[in-house]
Amino acid sequence: MANIKPIALCADDYGLSYGVSVGILKALSAGRLTAVSALVTGPRWPAMGRELVRSDVDADLGLHLNLTLGAPLGAMAAFAPKGAFPSVSTLIRRAVLGQLPEKEIRAEIDRQLDRFEAVTGRPPDHVDGHQHVHMLKGVREPLLEALVARGLAGSVWLRNAGDAPHRITLRRAQARKALTVRAMGAGFSRATKAQGFHLNDGFAGFSSFRSDKDYARAFESYLRAPGRRHLVMCHPGYVDEDLKALDPVTTTREQELAFLTSPRLPDMLEQHRMRLARMSTMEG
Repeated sequence: MANIKPIALCADDYGLSYGVSVGILKALSAGRLTAVSALVTGPRWPAMGRELVRSDVDADLGLHLNLTLGAPLGAMAAFAPKGAFPSVSTLIRRAVLGQLPEKEIRAEIDRQLDRFEAVTGRPPDHVDGHQHVHMLKGVREPLLEALVARGLAGSVWLRNAGDAPHRITLRRAQARKALTVRAMGAGFSRATKAQGFHLNDGFAGFSSFRSDKDYARAFESYLRAPGRRHLVMCHPGYVDEDLKALDPVTTTREQELAFLTSPRLPDMLEQHRMRLARMSTMEG
């Protein structure tokens, strides 16, 4: 397979709802994903997590660190005084101002890691964040501390959602959102590498989440200007009442799932001389 470039394809939000989880399991069983990020703070996680383990698929299983959706797993008097996580805009503002209670966040990170491991029976292969919050100053420090304390440096890979500006420009897809996330996570790559963690090199998958847009066309843009260890995120799933109550991203999840499980994905990868691979198996 000379000159065939490996890329990782990760589905976010597993465990968010039953429909999202079932859709991701379908894409996994079809061999169309190489990583899954699990959101473990909701009531669907334990049962759907066990289904994920039973599926025994060839994919990296990771923690989708959540600090902006629903409620924390334990009391957070300063961060979530009313028992609900803040909005992502509030979280970013507090991070910029240096007002995040890192001890509380560290405790919540440990609770989420513990809940992941209680169901899967092992540490995550990778860690990323819902709405990329893991990259924020004031969140990344306690995250790295927690992972180092568990002896996971060098074995767990972390998502770097801040790609190089020239790659973002060449893709011409959701460039403003991609550049905003890059700015939000300034210093993340340097800090994580200094602690001995592996990162992806190259990141795409930002979406407008508009149902009137052609997802296949958007996906093809994600394959432009790939990095050495290129990672593409996606959000497939089925729409159900749980999802409607929790998240504004609904219809486009079914559109993504339809594309991922269709012949169009392997055909597109072949045209671009790419193949799907687990990030954990790619050379650094």
